[in-house]
Amino acid sequence: MLNENIVNQVKKLSRKPPLFNRECGNIWTEEYLATQMLNAHLDPNFDGASRRSLVIEKTVEFLNSEVLKCNSSILDLGCGPGLYAEKLCKKGHKITGVDFSKSTINYAKSSAKKQGLDIEYKYDDFFKLKYFNDYDVVMQVYGEVNTFSDEERDKLFEIVYNALKLNGLFIFDVSTPALRKKCGLKKNWHISEGGFWREKTHLVLEEGFQYDNDIWLDQYIVADNSGVQVYRNWFKDYSVETISEIIKNSGFRIIDIRGSLIGEALKEDSEWIAIIAQKVML
Repeated sequence: MLNENIVNQVKKLSRKPPLFNRECGNIWTEEYLATQMLNAHLDPNFDGASRRSLVIEKTVEFLNSEVLKCNSSILDLGCGPGLYAEKLCKKGHKITGVDFSKSTINYAKSSAKKQGLDIEYKYDDFFKLKYFNDYDVVMQVYGEVNTFSDEERDKLFEIVYNALKLNGLFIFDVSTPALRKKCGLKKNWHISEGGFWREKTHLVLEEGFQYDNDIWLDQYIVADNSGVQVYRNWFKDYSVETISEIIKNSGFRIIDIRGSLIGEALKEDSEWIAIIAQKVML
């Protein structure tokens, strides 16, 4: 017999939530899931957390050869386990990495120490950072900007603007509606004997919701013997026109725009928009 309490919880959680509702579990701070995310970051052939190793290599090569000045001071927001930071440090740049996942920061610190790399890592919420004219470059890669509401995004851009020196560069990428068209909306369920979401037997219900203004939600309801929890991944996609206007209003000017951070040309059906913007006087 089904547990009526669990059924009622799942029924309640499966309703379409208000925009950017954050009342849910956190894959970055829950110990088991944080470890799973770290393992996903470190898988060189999986791009669910970080991009594949080959793409990261190409990204660093493109940025180092075409964009960055020698010995740049770089703030890497959402640095994860340091996959970009280590490679950029080896190119001669001075790196500060910030991430909200304690497990990934601890791994990054340990990895840098083993290799003798002088990288500063901080376990912190980058919405609370207070840097002023400290960095030549701020970078935030793999579409993290897409996960923020308009208010959160504008606050982030203000923090980045303050952190940069005059004429400093803000490097980031965002996904477009073309990527969502390819991925579609989730509607599935499965039972696992142990996997990404839980160590032991559990049920996973996957749902997708569409909102106005190219906003999407991927939602996962996970039920096991300990109860029911929901996890939400919010996404707001951008076009060249919408992201360009936001960048301009935030005190930046676009100096280059590509289809990816490995330097690919932007096309009409590109799934990503890579931006290199420069801080100008407001």
